[in-house]
Amino acid sequence: MFELSERMKRIPPYLFAEIDAMKKKKLAEGVKVIDLGVGDPDLPTPKHIVSAMQKAVERVDRQKYPSYEGMLEFRESVSEFYMRRKGINLDPQKEVIALIGSKEGIAHLPLAFVNEGDYVLVPDPGYPVYYASTVMAGGRAFFMPLNAENSFLPDLEAIPEDVRKKAKIMFLNYPNNPTSAIAEKDFIKSAVDFCIDNKIILAHDYAYGEIGLDGYRPKSFLENKNAFEVTIEFNSLSKTYNMTGWRIGFACGNEEIVKGLLKVKTNVDSGVFEAVQEAGIAALRGSDEFIDENCRIYAERRDILVDGLKNLGFAVEKPKATFYVWCRVGGSSIEFVKRILDGAGIVATPGIGFGKNGEGYVRFALTRSKEVIAEAIKRLERLF
Repeated sequence: MFELSERMKRIPPYLFAEIDAMKKKKLAEGVKVIDLGVGDPDLPTPKHIVSAMQKAVERVDRQKYPSYEGMLEFRESVSEFYMRRKGINLDPQKEVIALIGSKEGIAHLPLAFVNEGDYVLVPDPGYPVYYASTVMAGGRAFFMPLNAENSFLPDLEAIPEDVRKKAKIMFLNYPNNPTSAIAEKDFIKSAVDFCIDNKIILAHDYAYGEIGLDGYRPKSFLENKNAFEVTIEFNSLSKTYNMTGWRIGFACGNEEIVKGLLKVKTNVDSGVFEAVQEAGIAALRGSDEFIDENCRIYAERRDILVDGLKNLGFAVEKPKATFYVWCRVGGSSIEFVKRILDGAGIVATPGIGFGKNGEGYVRFALTRSKEVIAEAIKRLERLF
């Protein structure tokens, strides 16, 4: 009876919802499923963060409508965090806003700047929200291939001149989901320069910015000296502090771009619950030892999974960042995922779900204990 709009018809079913349905079917059949699909940390939120939330939620003044841009103290804690971790100076009054998770901000950005028919430069493979938000804003996606031959970095020179002229936003994401690729100074400079030359907003998704392994420290794009001319960086407490369900993140960078995003937010939401912001403050001002320990745990899990996959003959490298392993499997990624779910009770994410250039790959998430991952390898050994 009720038909979806044409733009919603252009958006495929959300990948993780489909995987969840497959998983539920197997569980209903009595299979003891090992879920290495969705990137939802199994590690708990630190106790001092939970405690801050518990105290704040009882305060009557925290039960009111929050401000759209976020509490000043939360934005100040973001600025302190960026100075401490990255050496970046942010003005909390003008260059930082709170988000209901970074996904919310990413989805709303095109609504602020994209007109009907404008191009948005979208990495392929990439987080599905980049494409979905482009479509919902009436824009056209120009896909930038991420290939192993180029270390999963886009070839910016391959973007046609006519596309550059009509492009409003370029989405980038490093450390990268799903490929785990990293971006170093030279590429960051080239991306910033490209966007300055072509008057394009550089929207950097930095959700995995604190998940660096073996001592590696992922770089913020705002570390580039010219980045503030064109860059807005989206960050999240979800992965850094195991707070996926809390829904709190932030955007920071160019004042004009932040202001444009805020205008959308004032019309579509009412800000982040202030008790959650209090928890965020406790997280950002807490000891960095927790971050280091998280990364140590993920590195240990990565080694077990990657070594096991290599022993089975798969082409896979040890990532320096994120809690994902991007494994080349060849052929249909969906068929591979179905095979290991049916034959071994293991959930993984098919690369095709992130774009056509993800075909032939599968993403495994390191969001289960090392014992569970070791069991997954044993099951795969029996299957292959």
